[in-house]
Amino acid sequence: MSMTMPSMRLLLHVVAAVAVAISCAVPCAEASVHEYAGERFAGVGNGFVLHGGSEGVYASATAESFVRFEKVAFRRTPEAVSVAEEDGNRTVTVTAVIFEAGDRDAVGGLDVGSERALCCTQGMARLGGCTEGAVVHRASSNGTSAPTGTASGWPKVLAASFLPGSLTAAFPDETVAVSPTGMYNLYFVHCDPSLAAGQVTAEGKTIWKNSRGYLPGRMAPLKPFYGGMSLAFAALAASWFVRYARFWREVSPLQNFATAAIALGMVEVTTWYFDLAEFDETGVRPAGTTFWAATSGAVRGAASRVLVLLVAMGYGVVRPALGCTSAKVAGLGAAFLAAAEMLEVGENVGIVSDHSPARRLFFILPVAVLNTVFIYWIFSSLSRTLGKLKARRMTAKLEMYRKFANSLTIAVALSLGWITFEVHFKSTDEHNERWRVAWVIPAVWQLISFTLLCAICLLWAPSQNSMRFAYSGEEDEEGAEHDDDDDDVEDTRLLIRPGPLSYVDNWACYVTQDAKIILRTDSGVYAKAGEEYKHH
Repeated sequence: MSMTMPSMRLLLHVVAAVAVAISCAVPCAEASVHEYAGERFAGVGNGFVLHGGSEGVYASATAESFVRFEKVAFRRTPEAVSVAEEDGNRTVTVTAVIFEAGDRDAVGGLDVGSERALCCTQGMARLGGCTEGAVVHRASSNGTSAPTGTASGWPKVLAASFLPGSLTAAFPDETVAVSPTGMYNLYFVHCDPSLAAGQVTAEGKTIWKNSRGYLPGRMAPLKPFYGGMSLAFAALAASWFVRYARFWREVSPLQNFATAAIALGMVEVTTWYFDLAEFDETGVRPAGTTFWAATSGAVRGAASRVLVLLVAMGYGVVRPALGCTSAKVAGLGAAFLAAAEMLEVGENVGIVSDHSPARRLFFILPVAVLNTVFIYWIFSSLSRTLGKLKARRMTAKLEMYRKFANSLTIAVALSLGWITFEVHFKSTDEHNERWRVAWVIPAVWQLISFTLLCAICLLWAPSQNSMRFAYSGEEDEEGAEHDDDDDDVEDTRLLIRPGPLSYVDNWACYVTQDAKIILRTDSGVYAKAGEEYKHH
């Protein structure tokens, strides 16, 4: 218990502090919604652009898929109005362009100097095909559009205009039907050089729906996946708790940690399933459920890593307690919990938006560093534990730990391989065209973690022989209380085998450091080592 109480207190304090901080900072957000609250246009080429959102959308002939504009409006500064009046008080137009990722070349064109231009220049207008000062777009040529000039062709283009002297321009609330299935992008563009970057802001929101529900296309397969994981955890928990209840008198502290890890994992995947189910059904993502799903994931991740570290250290098997090392383990677990909480909540709670690379790096880097620390500490501790078991000739425990080491090595190798694949996948999919298989990335991480937990549960399952693998007070009790660096003392008492002793009336027994038993009697000294029996 010297390990569990300080650890639990520290972890609970961290959970509470992070939860309060994030719950105050994150607003309640609607589901597959891109909300605009004062976002500004940025200069891109010869135009000004605001990214309105990107979503994978499943289309179907039997169900409607759409992008709905709700109260989308733009506001310009009074200074911009004055500049427009000086230029003849002309109308300024903001254009919304919706296109599938494969049609990206249908937006913009080549200027006379072979430079890519978003807005039609004077030279391009002379060649025909566009109006000077307007956004350049043409009908898609990859089969996703209707005949050129029809209202249903792609890309979809909507316009809102600033009337002379007006500060605002608004789109009507409109629903744009989406077909076929694809990764769709929405950009707001204006081409008026009198409106410098930052002089126009956007407000309102767009709602994206696919034929399967309101879940974004790249998240839709996660709903049945988490449903399946909930059943898998339920099966593991049922099997574990049946054995736990049957052999509860033989349960060791390490098995209690495994019980907690199973419970946390089951809560996490079940909460994610209900979060995604409500999101998909109502179109409004439950911020509270999402927050607790993300929090339970962070807690489960920290608890799982601490559990593996405790197993690697031989806690409850070759040592009864961790001593001062328990504070280090608790501190590392708390640090990982805080970092994982920020990452999970930052990516899942709040308004649906695409994080910038810098922001993603800010969230991911601390988790990656702490994972590296965990892996190094786990393997170094496991190496020392295997050395102790071998030196003490604890054959049964040694065999169990070798199986655990093999399972852990496979899990780490799979993790490193999957990290490499994930980096390659994301770096080579600049336009998210492989969005339909993106759900596999988080799914595999869940499977790796679940498989390692199953391996631990299989090796340390409660049984009538559980205490056979638990720490015994005869196993270097004094050395087990020290830190890792002081915990490499070999227990030579297990190498001593009893043999017959001669009877004497008065004798005294001494044990030397080289494992010899010295008997001093009235008539002489008898020494015994192994099977040898000598009279001195």
